[in-house]
Amino acid sequence: MDRFERIAIMQPYFFPYIGYFCLIKQADSFILFDSSQFIRHGWIERNQILKQNGEPLYIKVPLLKYHRDTKINEIKINNDLPWKKKIIDQLGPYKKKAPNYSKVINLLYKVFELNTDSIVELNRFSLEIICQHLKITTPIIVWSEMNINIDPVYEPDDWALNISKALGSKIYYNAPGGVQFFNKKKYENSGIDLKFMKVLEAEYNQMSESFVPNLSIIDVLMFCEVADIHRMMDNYIFIN
Repeated sequence: MDRFERIAIMQPYFFPYIGYFCLIKQADSFILFDSSQFIRHGWIERNQILKQNGEPLYIKVPLLKYHRDTKINEIKINNDLPWKKKIIDQLGPYKKKAPNYSKVINLLYKVFELNTDSIVELNRFSLEIICQHLKITTPIIVWSEMNINIDPVYEPDDWALNISKALGSKIYYNAPGGVQFFNKKKYENSGIDLKFMKVLEAEYNQMSESFVPNLSIIDVLMFCEVADIHRMMDNYIFIN
């Protein structure tokens, strides 16, 4: 099988939710799309865990100042701030309640050993470390490093379409949020099967009395074993 036959493309998120890893697992190659404009307050430099009282809390990577039209791959981390220590401290409440606290903290220490000011490089490395832990072997590739020419892009959904065509992909997986964003007919006409994958919500023990969905994979790892996480990732449907 061609390694690009089934692909998924997402922006490089920071310790994203479990649905993101479901896309990685199901694809033959997972592409981090880093050539578009960086949008503030998304998921590239932050994600959510829980406070001790069960309320969501953001963990963040501080960024240097940037212009409005700066691309994702040009965004730099402000390493003058002790953000790594702050994140470890924010995870402190998990120590008494999460059975996998030590394992997860060790994973984070491994990620934080990376010396970089690139948010893309940090996020790719963190995804690779988590995937190694979860025994997901899908290659994670940064788009701007691929040096592949594609057809001109006229509409937003042309990026994924033209990348898929350039790579000879037959199946393109996307998160469910893109259903109204994509013109499925264009993909059909190009011989590409466009699939929107939705992970069905699976509750697990948290620090919250009522389950809080779509938190960072960090929260999932704290409470769930690898086999259980795979069962959660495999519990998905395709939506139209």
